[in-house]
Amino acid sequence: MDYKEFLKSKEIQFSHSGFEISELDLNPMLKDFQVYGVSTALRKGKFALFFDCGLGKTFCQLEWSRHVTRHTNAPVLILAPLAIVQQTIDEGRKFGIDVYRYDSECTPCINEPDIFICNYDQLKNIDTSVFAGIVLDESSILKGRDGKLSSSIIQSFRNTPYKLACTATPSPNDHMELGQHSEFLGGMTYLEMLAMYFVHDGGQTSKWRLRKHAEDDFWKYVCTWSIAIDTPTTLGFDGTGYDLPEIEYIEHIIDVENNTNTLFGDVAVSATDLHKDLRRSFDARIDKTVELVNSNNEQWIVWALSNQETDTLKKVLPEAVNVQGSDTAEFKAKHLNGFAKNDFRTLITKTSIAAMGMNYQNCHNIVFTSYDFKFEQFYQAVRRCYRFGQTEKVMVHLLIPSSQINVRSTILEKQANHFNMIRQMAKYSATNDYKRNKPEREYKQAAIQLPKFAC
Repeated sequence: MDYKEFLKSKEIQFSHSGFEISELDLNPMLKDFQVYGVSTALRKGKFALFFDCGLGKTFCQLEWSRHVTRHTNAPVLILAPLAIVQQTIDEGRKFGIDVYRYDSECTPCINEPDIFICNYDQLKNIDTSVFAGIVLDESSILKGRDGKLSSSIIQSFRNTPYKLACTATPSPNDHMELGQHSEFLGGMTYLEMLAMYFVHDGGQTSKWRLRKHAEDDFWKYVCTWSIAIDTPTTLGFDGTGYDLPEIEYIEHIIDVENNTNTLFGDVAVSATDLHKDLRRSFDARIDKTVELVNSNNEQWIVWALSNQETDTLKKVLPEAVNVQGSDTAEFKAKHLNGFAKNDFRTLITKTSIAAMGMNYQNCHNIVFTSYDFKFEQFYQAVRRCYRFGQTEKVMVHLLIPSSQINVRSTILEKQANHFNMIRQMAKYSATNDYKRNKPEREYKQAAIQLPKFAC
């Protein structure tokens, strides 16, 4: 063995545990990039599909599940946010795939090749040992290594032979969060990945950064168990029908009285500062929201941070439906799905409740009565409407206290990091282990749209 062979032998490999399937056996309604993603995920056995919003992750996970049940003659479980459960069942019917809601009256047997679905909160009541496969819909729920739910998911399915993770936002700000996906899929653990590719940056134990000389190896490793697609054309597939419409961000700057005893007032730099300013601008933001929603007769989604905001908005917009955390599961599912069916004009809710997974291409008007530094929830909330399949220009209204302009700049920075990560993963997906014989393409820095300012 020469030195190059020795170095090659030391490369981190992700073991395949799946099975081969002819693309002709896959659902003919799948697009070419979906066929490629599903067949690759089946071949590798444990895999992640980081497809952007509107690229058909639900269809892909259903088709993946169907073939795993056939191959193993055993059930597959899909875990999803509450509101997405019924939506997934409905999508299954559309594609001829039966999906059963898991509950006390409908539980699988070990040799029953069916697909079951339930929300993440039910995990503690499930015998996971009977399932041959597990799908995590909106798998970004894994982020946060110390979270009880993510730890429970990883441990509960440690011995499950087939795994699929699906999300549009795998880890927009912190590459280390990919370690949770790696560990769930049976690759390197979070700590192993940290030790291999990251370096401690200074004296703060929570600050780590990707080693400069390890960037190539890191992305090559990530792309052994995942594929990232922002648009099908990124990897050389047919992009027909996947052109996003125009989107416009309009910032409405809400004046906030300066009571800080300083000349210009302080800029909100923490959650505490942010919520103080939200309270000081409460009435003005409510009034502006009502003005916007009443400016036309189209559908609107109103996003807010607090119950006080949503409750007040419901009072001044009596025909709107307010979906909040204290509502029953049945109420949430009925009205979150009802908005998609045009049952009512205005939905008031929080990003923590409805930002993940729902398909709202029927609506193109969005107002953030308030929002914070959390990029993922903001991105996902916008993408409920701004997704492939949307035919109208999407209007996103941001109501921002004058002292919180830096919140928007923080979101833009995190958005740039997110798209850079997707480009990096797509580049290695295209050159390392995936689409072969594709033409060379140039990966350029994505332009960031500057918002228009409004009164």
